[in-house]
Amino acid sequence: MMFKGSKNVEPEGHPSWISSIGGQSNAYTTEDATVFWETVPAQYLPLVLWLEADRLASLRIDEEAFKNEREVVKEERRMRIDNQPYGRLNELIYDQAFTVHPYKHPTIGSMKDLEAASIDDVRDFFRTYYVPNNATLVLVGDFNMKEAQDLVTKYLGRVPKSDRPVPRDIPREPPQTKERRVRLDESWPLPAVVVAHHITFDGDPDSYPLHIASKVLSDGQSSRIYRKLVYEERIALAAFGGGNIIEDPNLFYAVAIVQPGHTPQQAIDALIAELDRLRTDPITAAELQQAKNQFARDYIFSRESNKDKAMQLGHAVVIHNDIKTADGEFDIFMNITQADVQRVARKYFTPENRLVMTITPKGNGSGEPR
Repeated sequence: MMFKGSKNVEPEGHPSWISSIGGQSNAYTTEDATVFWETVPAQYLPLVLWLEADRLASLRIDEEAFKNEREVVKEERRMRIDNQPYGRLNELIYDQAFTVHPYKHPTIGSMKDLEAASIDDVRDFFRTYYVPNNATLVLVGDFNMKEAQDLVTKYLGRVPKSDRPVPRDIPREPPQTKERRVRLDESWPLPAVVVAHHITFDGDPDSYPLHIASKVLSDGQSSRIYRKLVYEERIALAAFGGGNIIEDPNLFYAVAIVQPGHTPQQAIDALIAELDRLRTDPITAAELQQAKNQFARDYIFSRESNKDKAMQLGHAVVIHNDIKTADGEFDIFMNITQADVQRVARKYFTPENRLVMTITPKGNGSGEPR
C-alpha cells in the first residue's frame, strides 16, 4: 500500500519517480522491522525525502487498492510457501516452538489472516506504527552533513508525530522445561525431521559464539551436519539449519530430509548426536578459524554498497539500540574461543530445551501432535 499513492503522488508514482532518475527502490519486512530503501544519485536527495514525507503524512488507503494488494500478498504466499515442496516447514517449526510470542506466526500471515484483514485494520496499523516517533532514517552516500540534516528537517520534520505511544506489549515466551516431541503429516514427497532449541537474542554476549556454532554445524556442505548426514551416513538427501538470532530470543534448528530406505528416527538420532558432540567436545582450532573466515567474508560482503552500509547502521540502531555495533562486533567475533562455543552449546542445546518434529507424507503418520 505504501507504493499505491498519497495526497500528491499517483499510484505507483513513488517507484516511477525513483526509476526515472536512475535509482532503485523497494521494501521488505522481517519479524522485527519493515524497511523501505532507495538508492539514487546524490543530487536527488531532496526529491527522495519529499516522497518519503508525502507518503508518511498522507498515504492513500482506499478500498480498491487494499483489495488488490491483499490478492497480491495471497498470491505471493502461494508461490513462496503453499505451492513449494516443504514451503510450510518454517511455519510448522515456529508454530510448535512458540506458545505466546508473535514469532509463532509467519510474517506474511496465513490465508485465514489475509482473508480476515480489513481496510480499517490497515488504516489503524498505519496510524499506529508508521509515525515519525517509530521511524529511523539512515542516509549513506555523497552529501554535506549540515545540508542533509536541514533537508531532513525541512521535509520529514513537518510530518506530525503520533499523539499516542507506539505499543510494545510483546509477550515474553516462557522457558521450555522439558523436551517436546511432535508428529505431523504434510503433503510432502519425503519425511522431514527437525531438532530445534530456544536460544538468545541478537546482541546478547551468548549470541556471538552461537553464530560461530551455527557456522560449524550448518554453514555449507563442509559443515558437520551436512557432512555427517548426507555424505557419510547417507541418511538424508539434504540437511541444513542454523541459528535465527534476531531481536527477541529465537531458535537454532537443524533439518534433515530423510533419504528413502532410512527412518526419520535415524535422522533425529544423527542430528541430536551432532548437537551433543558440540556440547561434549570443543570444536577444533581449524573449525573455529574456518567459521571466523566465513564470518569475515559475510561481514565484508554485507557492507559493500551504500545501501548495505545503511542496512547495517539501521540494524544497529533499531535492533541493538547502539550505533557502534555496526562495526564493533567484528572484534568480538574474532576473539571468540573454542571454549566459548562449547559453553553456549552446553547452555542451550539441552534435552529439556529441545523440540523434535517428525513430518511425514500424508498417509504415513498419525497426523496428531504428541
